[in-house]
Amino acid sequence: MGRGGGQRLLVPLHHVRAVAEKPIHTMSETTPQHRLEIDALLKAGTHFGHLTSRWNPKMRSHIFMERNGIHIIDLTQTQRYVDAAAEAAGRFAKRGKRVLFTGTKKQARDIIRKYAADCGSPYVVERWLGGTLTNFQTIRKSIRRMEDLAKMEDDGTLDQLKKKERLMLRRERDKLEKVLSGIQDMARLPGALFIVDINREHIAVKEAKRLNIPIIAMVDTNCDPDLVDFPIPSNDDAQRSIELITSVIAEAIAEGSKAKESQDAAAKAEKETRQAEREAEKEAAAKAAKPPKKTRTPRADGARAAAPKAAAPKADAPKAAAPKADAPKAASPKAAAPKADGAKAAAPKSDAPKADAPAA
Repeated sequence: MGRGGGQRLLVPLHHVRAVAEKPIHTMSETTPQHRLEIDALLKAGTHFGHLTSRWNPKMRSHIFMERNGIHIIDLTQTQRYVDAAAEAAGRFAKRGKRVLFTGTKKQARDIIRKYAADCGSPYVVERWLGGTLTNFQTIRKSIRRMEDLAKMEDDGTLDQLKKKERLMLRRERDKLEKVLSGIQDMARLPGALFIVDINREHIAVKEAKRLNIPIIAMVDTNCDPDLVDFPIPSNDDAQRSIELITSVIAEAIAEGSKAKESQDAAAKAEKETRQAEREAEKEAAAKAAKPPKKTRTPRADGARAAAPKAAAPKADAPKAAAPKADAPKAASPKAAAPKADGAKAAAPKSDAPKADAPAA
């Protein structure tokens, strides 16, 4: 009778009402305020798990009951795990790290794209390329190629090519944008991952574990919670459940980003005030050091004024010697004049006898 189906269903129904009603009634009195209420989780269908035949035994502690062949998740644990995951996401954002949203299943694509854009986070919604994290440099090359093709189309370079080449380049661009548009602005590896359905995104989980990147994930009853750093026991198939959990994580990231901006602004203001104080101290020190310089300046000026006076006679001495150099010039005409006159006077005396000789 202990394993009988009828008796097994009667007891859990009583516990379901106790778990669903009692925490709401006593939350404000005995327990802290959670980010999500039990009513919101129930309406979103977060408590529905997978079939009992597909469960993972490691999720035993998170399963509240079994009903009609389906496991029911304990929502009180979901509340606590959501709070812990949101706190971790906000902490990562506050440190300046980015959280990569990942959800490639059909019912999660639009939700992931919307909330990731709201909080300014990168996302992957089409297909997880192998090596997105472990071979990030190659992924960055593909992103640069996509940006080059977009620039060619904007500049009109594609219009100058042949029709076939133009079509091939546009198809390449569309293919790259479909897969890489969500991580185009991700210049470096993310600080954490938020994943919907870790069984489907097992490649992303392996790459993150290899690089020691923390993982925040919605974990259903068919998943292994040990692979995740911050698991959230919840239904990862229902759109309303995915949207509810994703909205909480995105809100926490937005809060962390705002806190980081305020911290950066405060640090910048403090740095400016410190710099202004240092400049003021330098100016005060310069003013305090000026009086000793003023007392020394008269002595220096006196020495400079005395130096030209002492040097003045030395500079005038060559001028006094200048007439001595001119004396020979003045004496030369006087010496040359008598010689010239003597020659002139001697010339007539010698000519007189020569002129008288023919007459005789």
